[in-house]
Amino acid sequence: MTVSMNAPPLEFLTLPDGRRIAARRRPGRSPTLLFLPGYASDMEGTKALALDAFAAERGVAMLRFDYSGTGSSSGRFEDGTLNRWLEEALAMVDALTEGPLIAVGSSMGGWLALHLALQRPARVVGLIGVAAAPDFTDWGYTTDDKAALVQHGRLERENPYGRDKQVTTRAFWESGEPLRVLGGAINIRCPVRLLHGDADADVPTGVAFKLVEQLRSADVQLTLLKGGNHRLSEPHELRALSREVDDLVELAG
Repeated sequence: MTVSMNAPPLEFLTLPDGRRIAARRRPGRSPTLLFLPGYASDMEGTKALALDAFAAERGVAMLRFDYSGTGSSSGRFEDGTLNRWLEEALAMVDALTEGPLIAVGSSMGGWLALHLALQRPARVVGLIGVAAAPDFTDWGYTTDDKAALVQHGRLERENPYGRDKQVTTRAFWESGEPLRVLGGAINIRCPVRLLHGDADADVPTGVAFKLVEQLRSADVQLTLLKGGNHRLSEPHELRALSREVDDLVELAG
C-alpha cells in the first residue's frame, strides 16, 4: 500500500451530548471500509493512511474517525471508556455510511469491531482484526495493576511507542469488563480475517487463537506474520493487510 496525499476533508459529527467526532469520509463503491484505531491512536496513523490509500486506488468507499479525546475530536482522553468509544463508532456508522461494511480494527479497535459486528450484523459483511486485543482490560493488566486502578483511579505505565506515559483510568478499565467476549461463543457469522505478529509483546498470539476458536463464523482465517510486532506497520505487513482487504471486498461484491 502507498499513502495517498489526497486526503478526504475533515468533517465532524456532533453527538447529542455535544461531543464533536472528527472523521474523514472517502466516497466510492460498496462495501465501505471502516477503520477503528487502537488505544490512544487516531485516524492519521500508518495503517489508517495505508488503508485510505488502498480505498482510493480501488475506488472503494472508506470512513475513518477519531474517538473523543484523541486526534481532531473534542474531549479529554481520560474521559474515554470502551463503551463510550463504541457508542461513537455506532453513531458514525449509522450517520455517515450506508450499505455493507468491512470493519478493520487495530488492537483495541479490533475489540470494538467485534462489538460493532454483533450490534450491526446486517451491515458488517466482513471483519479484519490487526493485532486484535479483545478483553485486554482483563489479561493486559497484572493483579497489582488492577489493585492500583481500584485504589488510585488511574495507572501510568511506560509507553513503548512514545515518550509520554500510557494512562489507563479506572473508568476505562471497568468499562471493559461487561464487554469481554472471549469467555464464550462470539455470534459473528461474516468472514473474518486476523493478522497477528508472532513477536507481538503486547497481545499474545494465544488471544488470536482463542478468537478463532470462539467466533461462530465458518470463514475465519488467521495469518501469523513472522517477526511482526504489535504495530504491524512495516511495508510487507501493510501488503498483507491489503491482501486481506482485497479478499473481503471481493467476497462482499
